[in-house]
Amino acid sequence: MSQVETHGFQTEVKQLLNLMIHSLYSNKEIFLRELVSNAADAADKLRYLALQDDSLFEGDGDLKVRIEADPEAKTITIRDNGIGMTRDDVIANLGTIAKSGTSEFFKNLSGDNAKDSQLIGQFGVGFYSAFIVADKVTVRTRYAGQAASTGIEWVSEGEGDFTLANIDKVERGTEIILHLREEETEFANDYRLRSIITKYSDHISVPVEFFTKAQEEKKDDKGEVIAPAVEASWDVVNKATALWTRSKADISEEEYHEFYKHIASDYADPVKYSHNRVEGKHEYTSLLYIPAKAPWDLYNRDRQHGLKLYVQRVFIMDDAEVFMPSYLRFVKGLLDSNDLPLNVSRELLQDSKVTQSMRAALTKRVLSMLEGLAKNDAEKYQTFWQEFGNVLKEGPAEDMPNREKVAKLLRFTSTHTDSELANVSLEDYVGRMVEGQEKIYYIVADSYQAAKNSPHLEILRQKGIEVLLLSERIDEWMMGHLTEFDGKSFQSATRGELDLGALENEEDKQQQEKITNESESFVKRISDVLGEQVKEVRVTTRLTDSPACLVTGDDEMSSQMMKLMQAAGQSVPPAKGILELNPTHPIVTKLEAEQDEAKFKEWSEMLLAQAQLSERGSLEDPSNFIKQLNKLWLELA
Repeated sequence: MSQVETHGFQTEVKQLLNLMIHSLYSNKEIFLRELVSNAADAADKLRYLALQDDSLFEGDGDLKVRIEADPEAKTITIRDNGIGMTRDDVIANLGTIAKSGTSEFFKNLSGDNAKDSQLIGQFGVGFYSAFIVADKVTVRTRYAGQAASTGIEWVSEGEGDFTLANIDKVERGTEIILHLREEETEFANDYRLRSIITKYSDHISVPVEFFTKAQEEKKDDKGEVIAPAVEASWDVVNKATALWTRSKADISEEEYHEFYKHIASDYADPVKYSHNRVEGKHEYTSLLYIPAKAPWDLYNRDRQHGLKLYVQRVFIMDDAEVFMPSYLRFVKGLLDSNDLPLNVSRELLQDSKVTQSMRAALTKRVLSMLEGLAKNDAEKYQTFWQEFGNVLKEGPAEDMPNREKVAKLLRFTSTHTDSELANVSLEDYVGRMVEGQEKIYYIVADSYQAAKNSPHLEILRQKGIEVLLLSERIDEWMMGHLTEFDGKSFQSATRGELDLGALENEEDKQQQEKITNESESFVKRISDVLGEQVKEVRVTTRLTDSPACLVTGDDEMSSQMMKLMQAAGQSVPPAKGILELNPTHPIVTKLEAEQDEAKFKEWSEMLLAQAQLSERGSLEDPSNFIKQLNKLWLELA
């Protein structure tokens, strides 16, 4: 062995190891699932690379994972003859965490073991889970196709550093030796270890073999054989058949769930899954899962997502994002195609008609899964919505052909439920529309309370019309693409003149015309005073309790869209808005009677500021508003 070098871990690795060593997991046995899963992936990668260069097999194409325990030495050894690692691979894979947003993840850790454990489960830890049960880990590895002298040994006690040394390693692949902690020696028990391997590796297509030690023949006092001699042997303990290639009838729900945890690096069972084999124009098998919890980095732009892609059961890539639209990026699973070439690239996938056809079919399958969940288990669907609803809201803009299907899956808060829980579907809303109602009314505001108490809703409430209350940042953008549902168009309660259609009787129309004519000179007086601060001033029957409100013109950008664009770093021209006045409100009638032009101007500006505050949640010059308010209070006092 050459001279030993010592290297320090990346800061994030130290943090993660510290959490591992203090046993955040109640289910410690998952370390074996993670390590066996990594070993199987190494075999998959070798099989794929050997398609171009079969010399990588080094004359041995019999891929397998082998596990043995030594109770006396308190060790577990996991070996694979997969692709192996180079020296650079070892440093990159076993010394750093190469995940985008890693620092953000660690900022979210709270110090509460139970909460942090769940978060780490979503983050995925792979190899580092070895330190849950081991106080020292030795890794010996050699990359396939390279000389025996290029082997590398990595050793760490899970603290601040690790050592590297060059070794001779005749066999390609990786060998991991876990030196168990004193309190974890139960895992070196043959029966315990075999039962865990069986539980976690049945779905893996590579044979997982367990070493059975030789045993001498046992006889009783009379000399009769009670236990025959057993030769030392390697026994295959899993089915070693790719789970998705088996008949659905032969696969238990527990196996489906374990396979999900294997491919998704998740620690919770999925909410729903769908296993489907398609034959005909295109031949492929898909196995799709809806997770129960959103990953911590769901909104990270650099996050890799997509399905595992196999071609004729040969692993091709981990994250083939082309098969699933971005708004369904939470879906986990795999696709095994018989139509694509084995040397398929990401570029070829983008341009392939076969790919586009499969993407359309898989998208419809996921939407059908969600539709079934919503229909058959509203409580589970509500949990799903709370985790992934804001991602699904990207659907109407991204997926025109399935817009109606996506719209059925959306959930809203509304004036009907008087609850902040978003559990109202558009089908629910349409089913409750009052006689003569032709549109679906909604409002977008900064918060649920701001939407619920908006003055724009006053006439709608009076007429018993339900209004959808939207308050998430994405909602204004979504409503720009969700134009209709079930033949009913959407109408913002804050935009343009509020057209109630058949809900306005002739008396209402005559009343509006009357107050418009009677208030003509008053409206002009305010328009002159406010000048360029507003686009227009008009009287309205929209308001019943409030003196004024600010309305967005049909051709103007809403205040919520402006905020969205500003948050994205884009410059937005200021929107003036239309000031609507309630002519029957005491403040407005008092203002109309005011003869002092200076006071009239101050009160007019106060009404405008009040309307801006209600509509936008903020003012451009709050200190001036406070100064005016204090001045008027003193005068009234």
